[in-house]
Amino acid sequence: MIIFPAVDLPGGKAVRLTQGLADQSTVHNADPVAAALDLQARGAEWLHLIDLDGAFQGKSVNSALVAKISAALDIPIELGGGVRDEDAARLWFDAGVTRLIIGTMALENPKEYARLCSLFPGKIGVSLDAVDGRLQTRGWVADAGLTIDAVLPRLLRDGTAFIIYTDIARDGMQTGVNLPMLTHLAEASTVPVVAAGGVSTIDDIRNLYPLSVNANLQGAISGRAIYEGTLDLEAAMRWIREQKA
Repeated sequence: MIIFPAVDLPGGKAVRLTQGLADQSTVHNADPVAAALDLQARGAEWLHLIDLDGAFQGKSVNSALVAKISAALDIPIELGGGVRDEDAARLWFDAGVTRLIIGTMALENPKEYARLCSLFPGKIGVSLDAVDGRLQTRGWVADAGLTIDAVLPRLLRDGTAFIIYTDIARDGMQTGVNLPMLTHLAEASTVPVVAAGGVSTIDDIRNLYPLSVNANLQGAISGRAIYEGTLDLEAAMRWIREQKA
């Protein structure tokens, strides 16, 4: 089980949003490269980046910054936010990103999404972001009119390499994970699933861990909880290692 520390990038700063709202952000580090290096030094095995400028504006201004982060790190990076065509995908891979997370395009342009999956096999994942079970797109501001169960079979056929599930109502709220939905998804999916939204304490890690053994859970994303200290990254990873021993 992997813990993915999250760094959101609007305007060249490292922030975390509350429930994905652009006007509810907290700046945790004015230097995202320093933030990334600190997380690596604390033992992070992956870094989860969200290009908020791309997510909200549909166009990224952070490729040079992401390239600097990638060059500074020894660990792989996954990135999402505004990836809606092949050019955007190639931009990020050229910047050193290991795998990409796609949300809006996967739901609104299925043919292009399937084409990207075939162009970059094993490197394209989907972000399934939901409020009360209904999927959201365009930086979580538009209702897609779909449910996870309705789209999952098609996404798997398209070549999705991994799935990130975010319970938007819990994102940044430190209220714990939506364990029933994550259990359902990790059991139904044939590709790895990553939990996001509400991962706030080591108890959340303990609750999720059995799904990494008995189902297809790959790990959990956490941002604000790590920065504010309610989730001790080193202690959580140490606990995971002890379960494997």
